Parts: sequence; C-alpha cells; structure tokens
Amino acid sequence: MANLKSLAKDTAIYGLSSIIGRFLNYLLVPLYTTVIVAESGGYGIVSNLYAYTALFLVLLTFGMETTLFRFSNKEGEDADKVYGTALWMVLLVGIVFLALVFALLKPISQAMGYAEHPEYIGCFAVITALDAFQAIMFARLRQQHRPVKFMALKMSFIILSILLNLFVFLVMPRMFGSFPVLKDIYERFNYGVGLIFFINLFCTAVVTLGFIPELKGLTFGFDKALAKRMLRYSWPLLLLGLVGILNQVCDKILYPYLVPGKEGMVQLGIYGACAKIALIMSLLTQAFRYAYEPFVFAGSRDKNSPEMLAAGMKYFIIFTLLAFLAVMFYLPILKYFVGRTYWEGLKVIPIVMMAEIFMGIYFNLSFWYKLTDQTWWGAIMSGIGAAVMIAVNVIFVPRIGYMACAWGGFAGYGTAMLLSYFIGQKKFPIQYALKDILVYTILALALFAVSQIISQHVSSVVALIINTALFAVYLFYLIRKDLPLSSIPVINRFVKK
Repeated sequence: MANLKSLAKDTAIYGLSSIIGRFLNYLLVPLYTTVIVAESGGYGIVSNLYAYTALFLVLLTFGMETTLFRFSNKEGEDADKVYGTALWMVLLVGIVFLALVFALLKPISQAMGYAEHPEYIGCFAVITALDAFQAIMFARLRQQHRPVKFMALKMSFIILSILLNLFVFLVMPRMFGSFPVLKDIYERFNYGVGLIFFINLFCTAVVTLGFIPELKGLTFGFDKALAKRMLRYSWPLLLLGLVGILNQVCDKILYPYLVPGKEGMVQLGIYGACAKIALIMSLLTQAFRYAYEPFVFAGSRDKNSPEMLAAGMKYFIIFTLLAFLAVMFYLPILKYFVGRTYWEGLKVIPIVMMAEIFMGIYFNLSFWYKLTDQTWWGAIMSGIGAAVMIAVNVIFVPRIGYMACAWGGFAGYGTAMLLSYFIGQKKFPIQYALKDILVYTILALALFAVSQIISQHVSSVVALIINTALFAVYLFYLIRKDLPLSSIPVINRFVKK
C-alpha cells in the first residue's frame, strides 16, 4: 500500500505538469485552427513536420531513457557512471545527426516536399537533437524522484511557447502597418505557420539552460565497457520505440504521399486538429508512464512486483475509460477547441481514443519483457503492430481518407496489445483482474452506446444532461467497487468510515 501511495503521489505531480501543460498547449489549437483555416493546408504542415520530429527523436534517444532506469538499479552498477555514459552517447549521436542533415539539407527538403522552405527542416533537426539530449536529463530527474524540477522545466517551455505564439498570431498582425517588415516575415513563412517552428526552437534552447546542473553528468565520464552493455540492452528498445512511434506518426508522414498536393495537407490538417481533442487520453498514459517506469524498475526485485503490475493495469484501464467517457459525453462543448472549418473530422475522436487506450495497455504489458531483459520481444510485437497500421493506411487512405488513419491506429495498437498479453502470460505470468477489467469495459461501452443513440433524438442541451447522468453511473460504480470516498485524500475528512 505504501508503494501504491508513492506511485500515486509521483503520478499526481507528473500528471499535473503534463495535464496543465497540455491543457495550456490545447489553448493554441483553437488559435491555430481559427487563424489557419483548414482550406489553407497550413495545419497539415504542422502535423506533418511534428510527426517527423517524433520519429527522429526516438532514433536519437535509441532507448537510453529506459536503459538508464534499468542500469541505474542494477547491482554492481554506478548510477552516476550510467548517467554520464548515456548522456555522452546521446550527445555524440545528436552531433552526427545535425552534421548529416545540414550537409544534405537541400535534397532532404526536396524529398520531404519542402523545397521552398529548407529552413523548416534545419530548424526541426536542431529541435530534435536538443530534445533528445534533454530526454536523458529529464529521465535523470525521474530516476532521482525529482518531479518538482521536472514539472517546472516542462511548464517553462509551455508558458513561453504560448506567450510567443499569442504575440505572433494576435499582436504581430496589428503591427504590420507600422512595421511592414513584420508582414513580409509573416507571409514569407506560410502566414505564420513557419514561425511556430522557430518559436519551438527558441523555447527548447531556453529550457536547455535550466539543465545546467544536470550537465555535470558529462564529467562522470564515458565507460566504453558499460556503453557496450547498455547498447546490447537498448538496441531492441530502439526497434521497439521506432515501430512504436511509427504507430503514432506514420499516418501523418505517409498522408502527403498517399494524397498528394494541397488536398492531402488540408485533410491531414483536419485529422491532426481533431485528433488533438482525443489526445487527452495520452495525458493519462504519459503521466502514468513517467511515474510508473522508474517505480517498477526500482522495485523489480520485490516479490510482490507481479501483484503491483496487475493493480497498476486495473486502475489504468479504469481511469482511461473514465477519460474516454468524459471526452465523448462532453464533445458538444470540447469541439469548440478547434475551429469550425475542422469539425468534419470530429468523427475520428472515439476511434483515436480507443487506440490510445490500447497503446497504454500495451505499455503496461511491456514490463514483462523489460524486467526479464527480453526486450527484443517488444521489437517484434511492435513491428507487427506497425506493419498492420501501415497496411491499413496504404490500402484505405486513398479510399476513405483520414478515417483510415484512425482505424489504422486502432488495428495496430490492438494487435500489439493482444500479442503482448498472450506471449507475456507464457513468459512472465501475471494474474490480471480480467473479470473486473471486463466489467468496467462493458459498462463504459454500454453507456457510450446509450449516449450515441439518445443524442440523435434530442437537443444538445438535453443530451448533455443525459450524458452527465450516464457519467455519474460510471462514477457511482467506481466509488462503490474500487474507490470508496474514505480512501481519497481530503475528501476522506468529510466521509464517515
């Protein structure tokens, strides 16, 4: 119970930084989707380039975050030396990456469809290299259980980014009359779209300054023998991470090739904007992961570890289903987070959210091969999942457009999740609370189905009232079954035990 309380505390702090940060970042979505109308295809450029960044970030970190947790808690290993070695490896790989990108900037830009704006590619190359370097230092903070600094740095990036974006899109256009050069800059970079990327670069550089104390890890030195051991552990994680991120971004990378021209960017922008609403699910997954991964590795020698993994899985599913219902029940309100020109894509939200739940479950299932040092299993299963997703996109995007992107993620994550469960039960059996999980899943889906049927026959206001009652049903069952009010901090003061 003490371990679960520690996990809950760290999850709350990491979750606070993630949820508040993402929520503040959400405020940019209505800004972008109002200023950048769907027909311009500008938001498609944003979605496309950030997808490439996510992909290359995995390549440049090559599994070193998880490797850092694993080796820092291994008997006989020096945690400082592990950190220093990981930091040096990621730094050197980042330098080589930047050298290659800038040496081949023009052909790379042409191949990606940005021949007129090679500076976008150069900008993102630097952002990705810095993000990879920071990822190891953020992992160090998690490994040392320092969530407050972690939160402060994450929030610094978000707040600075929001302020600069507000300046570019709300203040700067009002200054065109007095400063014509600002209008030239604005129009030169796709009417402000390109400036989003330069803001990201500036904010990333500023956050790097906050890691000055952590940079002393470079003085811990580079241990060649240790590096070889770490790389043997991490290369399957690289494959795992690579195919895993492909599941998240391959649709946004492939789309301009499957639907070429401006129309492809327009559709991609609609899909990318509406998927942002669904990404509230990833907030829970990310917050849980930040706290859960170092927690599990630190307790991997605990005889109760399987029980802890089973409990973690159960509560993860319970609360992600709660988030799913919250988003779907209040979508008539949440849809205003994107501009009206993007509303045609709202139908992807339930599918994308379920795909995110599958991804979260897959992450929870992944500990069996991480704790047994059989990480290559993860690479195989994620590879199969990625192949399924890519196949769905390639076959169906030309036929049904961005709906294929949503179903591709659903199929890809669902496949990887099922493979991990059935293989894991043979390699590292864990007694998951399948009966409870099934009951919660059926209850959530039944409530969602009732909501969808009723909403077709009543006004939006009445639908919201009914949806609130349906949401209360799920909460009531949760409180009665697994989360009595007497167990919730603060609230328990007002409840008789």
